[in-house]
Amino acid sequence: MNPIDQDDRESAFTLALGLKRREALTLLGGVALGTAGLPALAQAQAQTKGGVLKVAAPANPSSMDPATGGAGSDHVFLWTIYDTLVDWDYATLKPVPGMAEWATPDAQSFVLTIKPGITFHDGTPMDAAAVKFNLDRNRNDPRSNVKVDLVNITAVDVTGPLQLKLTMKQPDAALPAILSDRAGMMVSPKAVQTLGNEHDRKPVGAGRWKFVSWADNQKLVVTRNDKYWRAGQPALDGIEMSIIPEMATGLRSVVAGQNHLAYGLSARYSPIASKAKNVTVVTGPTLYCYMLFLNYARAPLNNPKVRQAINFAINRQLFINATMGGVGEPAAMLLPSTHWGYDKGVAGLYKFDPDRGKKLMVEAGYPNGLDITVGGYTDQDAVRRSEVLIDQLSKIGIRCKYINGTVAEAAGQFFGNEKKFDALQAAWTGRPDPSMTYALAFGKGAYYNAGRAEASEELSQLLLDSRAKEDITYRKQVLAKVQRIVMEQALAVPIAFNFELDAVATNVKGFKPNLLGKPKFWDVSLAP
Repeated sequence: MNPIDQDDRESAFTLALGLKRREALTLLGGVALGTAGLPALAQAQAQTKGGVLKVAAPANPSSMDPATGGAGSDHVFLWTIYDTLVDWDYATLKPVPGMAEWATPDAQSFVLTIKPGITFHDGTPMDAAAVKFNLDRNRNDPRSNVKVDLVNITAVDVTGPLQLKLTMKQPDAALPAILSDRAGMMVSPKAVQTLGNEHDRKPVGAGRWKFVSWADNQKLVVTRNDKYWRAGQPALDGIEMSIIPEMATGLRSVVAGQNHLAYGLSARYSPIASKAKNVTVVTGPTLYCYMLFLNYARAPLNNPKVRQAINFAINRQLFINATMGGVGEPAAMLLPSTHWGYDKGVAGLYKFDPDRGKKLMVEAGYPNGLDITVGGYTDQDAVRRSEVLIDQLSKIGIRCKYINGTVAEAAGQFFGNEKKFDALQAAWTGRPDPSMTYALAFGKGAYYNAGRAEASEELSQLLLDSRAKEDITYRKQVLAKVQRIVMEQALAVPIAFNFELDAVATNVKGFKPNLLGKPKFWDVSLAP
């Protein structure tokens, strides 16, 4: 298979989804964002208060505590309960003020000023002391999975009732974006101190909705926070998120009127959703990348030639055709071709070449092939993806034994303490800043680095350097080096970028997709 050119990549995004070429480019380029074919829906403002939004969610949360969870799919649930210190703009993922505003009085200082009048759902104040508690917990707690995000912070000092000073090892251009993600989701210190680990299942935040209940693999319910600090929000009385891993079943629930919305559907369901009279299809490009995560800290995947062989064995376009309805972009790295951090020099490293893969397996000392265990998910679409990968890897002598579970189970067994598999077939759901993606996935000790191993001292330093300046040209140059090391060493196997497809009932107003492929429901309302 020859490497696809720029026009091929763009057409992969636009095929069958109604996006114009320029629109697809600007969406992932961080210039503009809307809903393909449905501007009125995307731009609608919440008009009617009340009603409970019923959502078909494809995965059970791993935890409802932002610091201790590990699945990228958790965000959709977390954003209902938690506000972040920094928000991001839907159109660009550019950081904007959230519960706090920020300033950088000098190169190694970051000052947060919290907006007044914010309280947690338990009535306690969301003040500087609460923020310090959260940041210190996120940096130091043994159960925290976001330590790597805050590795550049050396001290958090309260300088006023609503002000803190963060001291850093070096300048950090990514810190505002980091504080718009899990590390910036503020939990109630009182709740954590009272509940301990039980806070994972009884979360207390300061967001638009309050936690009501969570039945594992069934339903999570939140209700309106009547004391929410932003006037006039939220519009919805509450949200009921039913856990429906099978995408076809989730879509049918919306067509039948049992739910209002199903998100994260495969593009192959677009024809079905488009024919439903009471459903509107909402689409948009994302940073959501199907991939194989590798535990490169242990045999046999500690051998770089084996990892490289796997990358050569994957026919990415065939994967897209067979599992994604032909709509997607082959992934050469963890950033799509229209992202500002994309590097063309890395893109051609792994053309589909199973013969080269076989040769590398021999050089690695496995002339008769080898067996690996792979974690996977139980839904029909994940099983279909696994079948394609099993077939492709078998061509170079790699025999895959899949062990399937729910998203939370399989991810926890791979990234957590069990280290049950050699690899995990899953997806990287993207982060607001590209340096976060590479630090979280490949940084020493990072949660999504299953073996917690340091790939190289050079990579560790480059990950820090990628955040040292705000200048995009400088950052692009550093990220190019990061991506080359990651892909030359084959620390992961990126396969394909997904295109968002959501099925939305026609009485849902104000819903719009975002580049992370994980919806927020902040501006959503239900028409009477």
